[in-house]
Amino acid sequence: MSFSAKNVRGGIRHILMILFCLLMVYPVFWWIGASLKSNEELTSASLWPDHPLWSNFKNGWNSVPGHSFTDFYVNTFGLEIAVLITTFVSCTLVAFGFARLDFPLKNFWFSILMLTLMLPAQVLIIPQYAMFHQFGWVNTYLPFIVPHLLASGAGGTFFVFLLIQFIRGVPRELDESAKIDGCSWFGIYWRIVMPLTKPAIVTVSIFCFLWNWDDFLGHLLYINSVDKYTVGLALKMINDSQSGTQWGQVLAMSLVSIVPATIVFAFAQKQLVEGVATTGIKG
Repeated sequence: MSFSAKNVRGGIRHILMILFCLLMVYPVFWWIGASLKSNEELTSASLWPDHPLWSNFKNGWNSVPGHSFTDFYVNTFGLEIAVLITTFVSCTLVAFGFARLDFPLKNFWFSILMLTLMLPAQVLIIPQYAMFHQFGWVNTYLPFIVPHLLASGAGGTFFVFLLIQFIRGVPRELDESAKIDGCSWFGIYWRIVMPLTKPAIVTVSIFCFLWNWDDFLGHLLYINSVDKYTVGLALKMINDSQSGTQWGQVLAMSLVSIVPATIVFAFAQKQLVEGVATTGIKG
């Protein structure tokens, strides 16, 4: 059996890709092994410990005095659900308005929307904190929920733009048919456009979940009470609260903290790719 030059090149390419993939996942393997090590074993070059400390997960879960990571996960998921609901309501309504309705200065307001998309988030940190402090919203979840209720917040403008591009690809003939049947604009939005916009909505939901799950800086700025801490802040407290930090416990809890986001991405990546692709085509 003879091998052509094309087969040889293909084999070499696959070998290089496998080596590159192993190089990319090496930090993850090290992370998993380090979460089972003691402080003394962390300096060793081996990926897997000689004596795995599975107790790092149990001890790390209860390492915060008076609380467990169950409390922090409940806080985080509660905040995520509130943000997802408000983002869905506000962003879909705003996108539908720009894509389907005619109102005064529509192009002007759309330009303002795009300008806010180009504005660096770092520029808004100080004025936003000052405003929320005057409202008495510091140490509450309102600084995260209310901006999303107004189609703002982390990625809000981008979500609106993505949904506008998708809705513009939905045939307007469907709107006209619904109007003939006596459907209102809200009925067209809820019964016609929203079901057809499902791929884009799933994409927005995934991005919203992941970005807010990883929003450590925002949580650090606005949440002060331990009983309202999210998972990210709890990890920071483990690192700061112990004079002799048990790094195995910290790494174990940080490994557990990425599980929800990993599961969401793993099960929804097909819808994510479909939503991004169809939005690009329809736009």
